[in-house]
Amino acid sequence: MISPFTGRRSRIAFRSAFALLAAISVPGVSAAELPKEPLRIGREPQFVFDRPVIDNQWALKYKQQSLARVFHAPRKSEHNPVIAGRGGMCNVRREADGTFRMWYQLDERTADGKYGNHAIAYAQSRDGIHWTLPNLGLVKHSGAPEGNVVWAGVDGEEARGSFLLDLPEADRKGFRYVMLYRSKKGLSLVGSSDGVRWDPASVQPIYKLHSDTHNILLHDPARGEYVVYCRPKHVYRTFQGDVLDTGESRRIARMTSRDLWTNWAAEPQTILVPDELDEREHFNCFYGMPTARYGGLYWGLLWCFKMNSDIHTELAFSRDGISFDRLPDRPKLIERGPEGSWDDGMVFGEASWVEVGDEWWIYYAGWDGPHNMPPGQTREVGVGLATIRKEGFISMRGPAGGGVLVTRQIEWPGGELVVNADAAEGELSVRVTDARRKPLAGFDYADCTPLKTSDVAHRVAWRGGSLADHAGRIIRLEFLLKSADLYTFRASEGSPGPNATKN
Repeated sequence: MISPFTGRRSRIAFRSAFALLAAISVPGVSAAELPKEPLRIGREPQFVFDRPVIDNQWALKYKQQSLARVFHAPRKSEHNPVIAGRGGMCNVRREADGTFRMWYQLDERTADGKYGNHAIAYAQSRDGIHWTLPNLGLVKHSGAPEGNVVWAGVDGEEARGSFLLDLPEADRKGFRYVMLYRSKKGLSLVGSSDGVRWDPASVQPIYKLHSDTHNILLHDPARGEYVVYCRPKHVYRTFQGDVLDTGESRRIARMTSRDLWTNWAAEPQTILVPDELDEREHFNCFYGMPTARYGGLYWGLLWCFKMNSDIHTELAFSRDGISFDRLPDRPKLIERGPEGSWDDGMVFGEASWVEVGDEWWIYYAGWDGPHNMPPGQTREVGVGLATIRKEGFISMRGPAGGGVLVTRQIEWPGGELVVNADAAEGELSVRVTDARRKPLAGFDYADCTPLKTSDVAHRVAWRGGSLADHAGRIIRLEFLLKSADLYTFRASEGSPGPNATKN
């Protein structure tokens, strides 16, 4: 889908680069503190739009040009909907043998046109595009004649909003799969050995919260705790009455626990509410925010809700999982389809993307009608696919005359420098300097073999030798971008070079 505001390569350039990122927080410190230098980046990709990583930026022709932060929207698949007439809020995983597996919320339509009797259904695919709904015969459910329901809760409690967890082995209780879901009793966990046969004896309620959306549970290894993103319905919309008394629960809240398989003691706290920019188009509610951790950042796929009709998906991001930022022009990550299309009413993008080659595949639930349908009318659901370059949500773009990004001081962990960049219409070069910006011998721009193509994992080379030989050294990286986009950089896996030095 092409936006009227897109520029080269159908992307939106924001000239107010870093305007909202100046207060991004760093794990373990408050939003007002600067990161401690030198940075120890390990092997994780470092997103260059992220202020704690970059110390400075400028254009060579700074009176006329500037570096721009650029948003890149995923492309909807030409095969959409990949599942028609079925689906809902979903998780997708790709197994080691290449099989795609999907768990989605089944919403059975009642006689009066409403939806209820929720359950978790299952689909699978060899290519991620053509899906089958296997007749498993495990759970009887009137809303799934295919027989692909795999979990409907216990004692008639229903199940909705399934979210599969990535857990340390010690917290799996021997299960290969662990799922968070919501029932009439609140949020619960359940385990499975194969992803289709879920063990009723393993069910563990963790919090009595009727957050009727897709609730997300992540493990935060830096803090050694678990995090749930949900709605604050323990305080708002808990009783009947007008808005003055009930308040509004369609906000994003967060709660944590050191222990997973227990009744959580901490209460959810609201962290994200709509602001004056959302008010422009009356999107004054947030329906939910599927969230993932990648590259030291929390990535939220925020469901923006115009009460009581349309929903689209925007991007939010955070260093600490508490203070989330959004791009200043609020571009839509996954937009509703054109009028009359299968997804013209609501789109619910999921953060459980799948890496396929050089791309991330993002699945979403789409509806051809608004949240509240007029009397006598119905809506249909489907599952869609949108694809984007790996690590490709936001880049820094250098102008034709050239622009420079300089990192903060980094203690180089060893290995080669790997960049994810698109220089197909220009070029990218890198020089390596010390803390005071004096180039290392043999590692200046003139020594660098420039990148002039697009590559998600390009290994930068210099005449001066290998950066792996400088493991432990305090350096800065200075990226020279000429009509090129830089997404991330990282240190490659592997041991330090044979001549590794240390300051």
